[in-house]
Amino acid sequence: MFHSRLGCSSISFRHQELPVALRSMRELGFEEIDLGALPGVCDHVPYELTATAVKAVSAEALASGLRVRSVNGDIGDLNAVLDGDATAARQRHLDALLGLAAATGARALVLPCGSLDHNPVRSMDEDLDLIAAQLIGARERAAEFGVELWTESLHFLRFCWNLERAGLLADRLAGSGVGIVMDFSHITAAGEDVHAYLDRHRGRITHVHLRDAVPGNINLSIGNGNADFAGGLKRLARDGYTGHFSLELETRDVTHDERPAAAAKAASFITDLI
Repeated sequence: MFHSRLGCSSISFRHQELPVALRSMRELGFEEIDLGALPGVCDHVPYELTATAVKAVSAEALASGLRVRSVNGDIGDLNAVLDGDATAARQRHLDALLGLAAATGARALVLPCGSLDHNPVRSMDEDLDLIAAQLIGARERAAEFGVELWTESLHFLRFCWNLERAGLLADRLAGSGVGIVMDFSHITAAGEDVHAYLDRHRGRITHVHLRDAVPGNINLSIGNGNADFAGGLKRLARDGYTGHFSLELETRDVTHDERPAAAAKAASFITDLI
């Protein structure tokens, strides 16, 4: 029904409990999902991710018949300076998310590109160094679970919110094995050009999120903003991108009752462009 490389993030149905959200995506015809594990954004995965919770969530995902492409998680601000106890707590949370990714058969865990603040904790360079070091360390740990580690950068709400900072982070991650997740909505919201983004990240993109936006607003349904999906998807194909795509419809311009139809419409539109 939809392109085989096009999935849907459970964030698109974050208003529903996980079993209902999984059923909603399955009934629409999706075969692949990203599993949202972002506190305050999508609570499909408990923040207190105990072994029991990992087992319960993974069982729900596997029972749905949907493939899990990635787990989209958060282990806290990667540019924060932590003491020993906080560092240990972060490591436990990372291990729990990696355990969930492995148990669901996900290819990767996705982590953010820094804090929910554009201002540095120390300095821009020091914060970028720390974020890169945290991501590289997480990638090394992920390899022990048989899982890849990706970061969503740029992200309009995070520290690496524009093309300059995303590029500087990409430079620091070069050769590390950390993949880059591209999101059309964040590029557009930051006032950046998708082709300039792809020039800067040529050959580095491992996954693509799809949502529409206008400068300053990332929460629009596909077709209601200015994101250049046609140009961006054509350019990705020309650059040899063979990865997958996910509708991450954390939109605020449709009602919950309208959301399934909006997701199906977006999937058909994007399928025609891939």
